Amino acid sequence: MKTLKKIPGYLCVALLLIVVTYPLIWLFLGSFKTQDEFLNNPTTSLPESFTNFGNYTQAWSSVATYLQNSLLTVLPSLALIIVLGTAAGFALEVLVWKGRQTTLMLFLAGIMIPGQMILLPLFTIYFNLHLTGTLWPLIITYTATGLPLTVFMMATYFRAIPKTVFEAAAMDGASVIRSFWSIGFPMMRNSVLTIALVQFFFLWNDLLIALTFTTDDAQRTVQVGLLNFTGQFGVVEYGPTFAAICINVLLILAIYVFLNQRVMRGLAAGAVKG
Repeated sequence: MKTLKKIPGYLCVALLLIVVTYPLIWLFLGSFKTQDEFLNNPTTSLPESFTNFGNYTQAWSSVATYLQNSLLTVLPSLALIIVLGTAAGFALEVLVWKGRQTTLMLFLAGIMIPGQMILLPLFTIYFNLHLTGTLWPLIITYTATGLPLTVFMMATYFRAIPKTVFEAAAMDGASVIRSFWSIGFPMMRNSVLTIALVQFFFLWNDLLIALTFTTDDAQRTVQVGLLNFTGQFGVVEYGPTFAAICINVLLILAIYVFLNQRVMRGLAAGAVKG
């Protein structure tokens, strides 16, 4: 009877597993197909050869530039988001000063502003500042859009740390900056990593902002590049396109699998009530 009761649960897990893995398997198999196979064979057919790495070679020649642009925009933005967001969370929850609750509410208000509303004003500002045609609009916009959620989450994490830790540091003569860098930041390592991964996936998979502020093919990020991934004369070459998507998906999947345990510990740390 216990086994029979578990069967519906097993069926649900199996169904979810199929829903998640089938598109990945179909994408991987499609990356080995030729253009003729895509056009003439059924979509469910297997590739005629699993050694057709020409699709990956052709895809990498373009994806490498897109990956480089994504790294040049996401990594600086992520560093600014983490440093500024952690410092703001420390100031809002650990330090005592007038107006900190109002300031926290202002940061929370930033979460409720849709990104589509600020694109046109930002484009006008960047154009007047002569920043268009560079990667700076993406870095600035990513930092601004990622800070509200980061500040809110870091404030929640700092709330779980006993205030007596920082009071003891202050009694020993530690300054506010020393308390932040030597005590607060090291204690938040798992939380910082969790937020960094959440923001990294959000920024890496962004399409709307990157599509708005990239005006040249040499500045396209990986998502914009995949959207406009076409062959000669604008014809979509499905094999290289599938290979380019595989490269992006496998890269993100490898990062998540490698850091999965740290993410779980960071989420558990944020769930502790102080």
